[in-house]
Amino acid sequence: MKFRKLGRTNLQISEIGYGMWGMAGWTGSDDEESLRSMQHAVDLGCNFFDTAWGYGEGKSESLLGELLRANSDKKLYTATKIPPKNFQWPSKREYSLEDCFPPEHIQEYVEKSLKNADLNSFDLMQFHTWEDLWLEDDRWFRKMSELKAQGLFHAIGISINRWEPWNGVKAVKSGLIDAVQVIYNIFDQNPKCELFPACREQNVGVIARVPFDEGTLTGKLTKKSSWPDGDWRNTYFVPENLNSSVEHADMLKPLIPNGMTMPEMALRFILGEPTVSTIIPGMRKAKHVEMNMAASEEGPLDPSLMIELEKHRWDRKPTAWSQ
Repeated sequence: MKFRKLGRTNLQISEIGYGMWGMAGWTGSDDEESLRSMQHAVDLGCNFFDTAWGYGEGKSESLLGELLRANSDKKLYTATKIPPKNFQWPSKREYSLEDCFPPEHIQEYVEKSLKNADLNSFDLMQFHTWEDLWLEDDRWFRKMSELKAQGLFHAIGISINRWEPWNGVKAVKSGLIDAVQVIYNIFDQNPKCELFPACREQNVGVIARVPFDEGTLTGKLTKKSSWPDGDWRNTYFVPENLNSSVEHADMLKPLIPNGMTMPEMALRFILGEPTVSTIIPGMRKAKHVEMNMAASEEGPLDPSLMIELEKHRWDRKPTAWSQ
């Protein structure tokens, strides 16, 4: 496993981290299997774990706490997210700071997350939704600075809405945040335009989420794919999205080098972007952990393949189903 610095925090984190949403918001999750998979990741060198109160109303956070107690001899870095007060994902332009992150709400959920995980502090505390307009109301920063000074967390971050990397550039340039979490993958290359240059300028860490485009970039989805009732993917992969996603993935398949899988190609494409501090694929099974961790050992793709993959940028705009 190779390591990269998380912006100005100076934390040396594994370039393949662990996204924990799938342990609470997707069907087929099993707590014991999840814990075994996380432990396997630790054993292979992963030291960065990203969760949120919103992942099962604290369930994912409690699993992370168990993992840390089982590895008290190792330094594992923890990140979680405060849910918006109105519990609406994604944020919309009309939502105010008062609607989503008033100071008393920030404090309440920082304390809840710490209790869920049974921790004294997190390494990174993030807002689970974000609007750059909230920079005009500095109550969020004053409260976060107060809680940080108390040692409840050590760095401040934001998670940017799907397909809206522009809606975080001002926050990065403000110098008030330490890390930004954003969708970045073969299809979603928009962050390279404005966001990544701002992050480099301000030395802000970048956490790349959704590396497999919610499953599209595994190459395993078909136009007939479906999921059990209650699974989030049924509301995301509506026919309009599923059909187009499968078609875009199919166009990539001829580019996969011999001996490589599409998920490996997807991860190594992201590793080719030096602005990215870590990638957080969701992993619930040990075999997925092994495959994803191995991407770090292999490193970035051949430059000629990177150039070809850059041509598959797919610019999308948020819709009613994109969430």
